[in-house]
Amino acid sequence: MNIIPYNSQFAADFKTLNIEWLEAFFYVEPYDLKVLSNPEEYIINKGGFIFFASKDDQILGTVALMPTGNTGVLELTKMAVSPSARGMGIGQQLIAHCIAFAKAQHLNKLILYSHRKLENAIHIYKKWDFKEIPLEEDVVYKRANIKMELAFN
Repeated sequence: MNIIPYNSQFAADFKTLNIEWLEAFFYVEPYDLKVLSNPEEYIINKGGFIFFASKDDQILGTVALMPTGNTGVLELTKMAVSPSARGMGIGQQLIAHCIAFAKAQHLNKLILYSHRKLENAIHIYKKWDFKEIPLEEDVVYKRANIKMELAFN
C-alpha cells in the first residue's frame, strides 16, 4: 500500500469514493458536492492537501487536509475507502499519514467533524488521541454532531 499525493488524474476517484461513502451512511450535502467536484479550487489551491491510498495502480482510499482559515490548523476531511477495501486498515494508514504530515509541516492541530453514529470512526480518532471539543452552531456540515481535535503543542 502506498500513500500518494494529489494529482488531477485522481480527481474523479476522490469524488467517486466520497460520494459512495456519503450515500452509504448519510447523504451528499450541497457543500460536499462543491468541494468534491472542484478539489483543486476548494482544497489544493487554498493550501490544502489530498492523499490517496494506492495498491497495484488502483486507488482504494482518500483523505484531505483542508484549510480552516486559522493558521496552523487543517481539517481532516473527505476520508473514504472503497467498499471492496474496507477492513484492510486503509483508513488507519491514511490517518497515520496525515498526522505525520501535519507534524512535519509544524501544524498546531488537526480538527475534524463527524457523527456519533460512526462509532468505529470515533473509536479510531480517539485511538489517535483526537479529543472532543465544542461543536460550533454554524458548522458547514449539517450531518456533523461531534468535533474533535488533535493538538501538537
